[in-house]
Amino acid sequence: MAMRRGDWRHSAVAAAITARALTQRSHVLLRASSTSASSEGMGSSACVALQNAGLEVELVQCLSDNYCPIFHHAASNVTFVMDTPEASSIAAALKKKGWTLTHILNTHYHDDHVGGNMDLKAQFPGVQIVGHRSSEGEAIPGVDLEVCEGDEVQCGALRARVLEVGGHTASHIAYFFEEVPMALTGDCLFTLGCGRVFTGDFVRMQASLGKLRALPDETVVFCSHEYTAANADFAVKVEPQNVALQARREAVQRLRSARQATVPTLLGYEKATNPFLRWDVPAVQQAAGGLADAAQVFTAIRRWKDTGNPPAARL
Repeated sequence: MAMRRGDWRHSAVAAAITARALTQRSHVLLRASSTSASSEGMGSSACVALQNAGLEVELVQCLSDNYCPIFHHAASNVTFVMDTPEASSIAAALKKKGWTLTHILNTHYHDDHVGGNMDLKAQFPGVQIVGHRSSEGEAIPGVDLEVCEGDEVQCGALRARVLEVGGHTASHIAYFFEEVPMALTGDCLFTLGCGRVFTGDFVRMQASLGKLRALPDETVVFCSHEYTAANADFAVKVEPQNVALQARREAVQRLRSARQATVPTLLGYEKATNPFLRWDVPAVQQAAGGLADAAQVFTAIRRWKDTGNPPAARL
């Protein structure tokens, strides 16, 4: 059953019950078929909804650990990407598929996300570059359309709603295609992890992740990096008794051993296994030193990941 918007805004007790139910549900799904890739909720097996929406996806590996997903919607004759780590790999994939780039949807200004903007614009003069509104030191190169919270971006017949998800950077945005459903989260939400809080605003980062957590369980999530193996190892330290997480870590190990991507992911699985979305789960609160406030729990867990030092128990 899909998680409706706002379902996560209940009392702490109700939220904890919901989180436990998601864990149990995901454990059943993960164990239902050890040979079915779809039971892992990661990688190419998570793309069924995209196929049903008429989208063809090419996941391009760039730089050392970046991904650039290319989305082609034949019915609308549009091709769009999330971010541009490097132009050469993306252009080669487009040429191989015979696709013409029509939209670049930038999530934030870091070089490994906008580095190919201008070269690709030179090769595809009709491309529209979409990005967040310019702020001090966070400009998007070549941006044609600046957007903010609640704005909509039309990619042919597909419509994306813009979510402001600052924290990794001040101006970071995500794109949610409700009809698919699909979310392009950049460096805010990763498979089994989240981005570093370079702004230092942990409260805002937790609120941003809360926006993403409120999306439906079946949302296909594309993040920008292959960090999942390390993320899984850390997540197990936070919740060693989470059986769904244990199963998912094994799935990650199988995929990476076969040199397969763990991106995209399904949001329902993240809600059940990603410690950075589970600030209202008692086991995670305990791991955070016995804290209960959502932002404080998130901050403690994120700082643990950053430093390697687990939170001290509250006296």
